[in-house]
Amino acid sequence: MNWNTPEKQRFIKAILSLKTEGETRHFLRDLMTESEINDFAKRLTTAIMLSEQMPYTDIEKQTGFSSRTIARVSKWLNNGESGYKDVIGKIHHHPLSQIRKGLSL
Repeated sequence: MNWNTPEKQRFIKAILSLKTEGETRHFLRDLMTESEINDFAKRLTTAIMLSEQMPYTDIEKQTGFSSRTIARVSKWLNNGESGYKDVIGKIHHHPLSQIRKGLSL
């Protein structure tokens, strides 16, 4: 993917400019539909569960995702650009139950 287009650079700068949970919440809600927000939150939760070695069947039950979607998240978690791993590492100091609760599955 080419990240060097003006639109993508502006998008990255917009995300980096957010300082508070409230600002982030408001921006994401204006940017995405409720369904998209829920889907992205569940993808992150799936990545967290995969990093904890949870079985696909448990992840399917908790997220409602198909095994195909879980496999796609697993692919990016293990062979992507380390985005999931970086974020999981940054939020790792919080109890995972709080992270999952905050993402409201």
